[in-house]
Amino acid sequence: MSSLELIRLFLAVAEHRSFTQAARRLNVTPTAVSKGVRALESRHGVTLFTRNTRSVLLTDAGAALLAALRPAVGQIDDAFAELAQFQQRPSGHLRVTAPRAFGFLLARHLVPRMRAKYPDITFELSLDDGLVDLVAAGYDAGVRLGQAIAQDMVAIRLSRPLPWSIVASPNYFAAHGEPASPHDLLRHATIRYRFSTSGVLPPWRFAGAEGEIQLDTEAPLCANDTRLIAELARQGLGIAWLPDIEIADDVLNGRLVRTLAGQVPETSGLYLYFPMRSQNQPKMRALIEQATLLAGEGLLDVTLPP
Repeated sequence: MSSLELIRLFLAVAEHRSFTQAARRLNVTPTAVSKGVRALESRHGVTLFTRNTRSVLLTDAGAALLAALRPAVGQIDDAFAELAQFQQRPSGHLRVTAPRAFGFLLARHLVPRMRAKYPDITFELSLDDGLVDLVAAGYDAGVRLGQAIAQDMVAIRLSRPLPWSIVASPNYFAAHGEPASPHDLLRHATIRYRFSTSGVLPPWRFAGAEGEIQLDTEAPLCANDTRLIAELARQGLGIAWLPDIEIADDVLNGRLVRTLAGQVPETSGLYLYFPMRSQNQPKMRALIEQATLLAGEGLLDVTLPP
């Protein structure tokens, strides 16, 4: 038996002054109680109880041990009682990773709700456009486009499919002309996104009368941040393929112009994802609950200007 188990046996016998009643309380046999007390006495070289046919009495050593252990065991019980509250009241620290273009949606809607309903949960939001291994990087959950999520993760839909656009500045189109078809982009300067971890430049996808096509365009400029790509496009340095949520204000105010409208397919939408084993944690159940409510209300969908 462990030291803690032996201590509990000792305390039960000391409280009830009976091996039989102590055994009944601990749901073990009287023999197990007797062996445990003997093992404790043998381990420390002292006699803790005197026994006769009618009673069990503490020796001086036993009384001194009882006086020392009782408050300590009380603290242990309190500690385990406090630990049990974690199963009932969501608390702890949540680390969540999200793409930069969509992080503000979480900051605007999800984080305030979590803080209002679960003040014992602290929140850390990290913005990263690249693919993130949650377990290796120490995150509890992530938000990504559906096609970017590993198959061994649990994924919960947060939004409708998200629209993307091919854009450039008015000055760029004035100087170089607009592409009439996706293949015309092969003759233009394009600004591409590169994943930080893998170094991959994802191809640009189009859907038209010929079906879906993928293009690897010339990329005199590339970056791993959609905000930076949008800024390079605003400066007239090339054509970019960007989520509409990133460039909606630019399009509305004429800083960027869409082209090849209707030929850029939507992406799969945003998902909350996390390891299966973590979903039973109270803090994760709280996050899943609030994220699901937001998704149902459509608050994480992207609204675009015409």
